[in-house]
Amino acid sequence: MSRQRTLLVPCLLAAALSACTSAPMRQPGAESGVQATPPRHEPPLPAEPVAPPAQQAATPAPAPSSDSGLAIYEDFRTGLADPACGDAPPRWRKHFAHAPRRLGDAGTDTLPLFGYVVDSLRDAGLPTEFALIPFIESGYAPGVRSKAGPAGLWQFVAVTARGHGVHVEPGYDGRLSPAESTRAAVSYLKRLYDTFDGNWQLTVMAYNAGEYRVLQMLKRQGVNAGDANAASIKGLPPLTYAYVEKVHALACLLEEAGQQPQWRAGLDQPVSRLHAMPLEDARSLDAWAAKNGHDAATLRRLNPALAGRWPTRTAPWALVPASSAAPVAMQAPVAGASGADATIVETKTHTVHQGDSAWSIAKRYGVTTRRLLELNGLRVDSVLRPGMVLRLQ
Repeated sequence: MSRQRTLLVPCLLAAALSACTSAPMRQPGAESGVQATPPRHEPPLPAEPVAPPAQQAATPAPAPSSDSGLAIYEDFRTGLADPACGDAPPRWRKHFAHAPRRLGDAGTDTLPLFGYVVDSLRDAGLPTEFALIPFIESGYAPGVRSKAGPAGLWQFVAVTARGHGVHVEPGYDGRLSPAESTRAAVSYLKRLYDTFDGNWQLTVMAYNAGEYRVLQMLKRQGVNAGDANAASIKGLPPLTYAYVEKVHALACLLEEAGQQPQWRAGLDQPVSRLHAMPLEDARSLDAWAAKNGHDAATLRRLNPALAGRWPTRTAPWALVPASSAAPVAMQAPVAGASGADATIVETKTHTVHQGDSAWSIAKRYGVTTRRLLELNGLRVDSVLRPGMVLRLQ
């Protein structure tokens, strides 16, 4: 795909951004007035085994530098766990009525950031409802801080962020890095989703109120996590139930917006693809941007954590618009490691979802179908099953 102009332009003023948030900026669980139990640090989950790759016979094509906003939306829509909208509360539908317009606004970075979060969730095998959490927490503004302490796209408090390997130290706050905070949030959501047997509603409740509180209520009432819904769990704060309703209402608003030809046409234009990568061999964002051919103003806007001093002992991670630099996968720091050993970098992969085909996956990542099959030891007639992890390079 040829390089196309990006839609990334300066963000709205802080006052406008604050209008997009629906609740006080807080840590997960702060709506209830109860601090969520800080998650313990979890190492990254090992990738599922894939068939050994065949001998390489061609050089993979570079990843495309832009994607269609409509393709990002379709990835979100097809990843929803609960697309039915008959029970979406009118109160929250009205409250978040601005969300489709916000997502399609070329004057913000919302759509590129949303696309990055959707990709991160899909690669982790998680429902894309979770990509709506930053709408509730921060209005998709990565530099937002709350006077109460939470900060960033996902509004983590410092102790929760550190528990998932986010660097928070004097002069540098990794919660304001959408690369670091999204990696932490996806790791946390993955653990919650597994804990609650793939129940997206309980996962969202636990993200808001704390997993141990939800587990306690399940045990007390003898309810099985896999069969439960938000209404069947008693004894939690009203705002925790409202949190599930907010996520579902947002999903429905976007689902219904996709039925409007004018809104879809507005999305059907190039959007810069964002990749997480370590900024090596530099001590300032401007220096790294100049050396690697990127626009420093765009990088500062996307990565407010790097406005001040860089973290010590390790290169910071940042979201970078796709260019000639190859993307790398970001994982949690290894416990007890430091310096260059503190971060694992591995080949980028894709987790197969329902409806995926070798052709659609290859097109999405800018490789040929033949190359994708060769890398994974597959034949033309091989069946791709949901949950398979495919190598992309």
